[in-house]
Amino acid sequence: MDPSVSANLPDEYSSSTTIVPFDYPIPLLRGPVRAGPSDDPSFGPYVLAFRNHHSWAAAYKRCESKVIEQCEAGSRIGCAISASEICKPPWWRNFIGGNLPDLKEREMCEEREMEGCLVAAKEKCLGLAKEKCSLPFRDARIAIGEGMVMEKDGRKLVCLV
Repeated sequence: MDPSVSANLPDEYSSSTTIVPFDYPIPLLRGPVRAGPSDDPSFGPYVLAFRNHHSWAAAYKRCESKVIEQCEAGSRIGCAISASEICKPPWWRNFIGGNLPDLKEREMCEEREMEGCLVAAKEKCLGLAKEKCSLPFRDARIAIGEGMVMEKDGRKLVCLV
């Protein structure tokens, strides 16, 4: 065996090179709580419930912000394409011997169109976020004590938010 290879063996098998670090697990949003008498027994003895109103509200706000963020990112792309289409010169201008289009004017046109489109999209994204997050969080359960579940308390909280 080559002596240079055997000299490197301890380094190759050291703990720093063989251990793979993992991220800490994300804490659960909801935890298991004993089912109440009104729950369907075929689903099992436990139901999932938020720990308290604060954890419910934080999860709801996070859901809304993620939906809004993704919606606005998609609308930015759509608005850019739409503004470019609206502000481009007509295809037939070159055939009639028209002068070259003013690029500064086109840039200003695209900025106006983009701004108007983004304002309209932002309002629609807010509505979409409320629509997508309100249904699952409205039917959520919130634990009110050790082993006790408040039945579908989310309806009142969604109205408040």
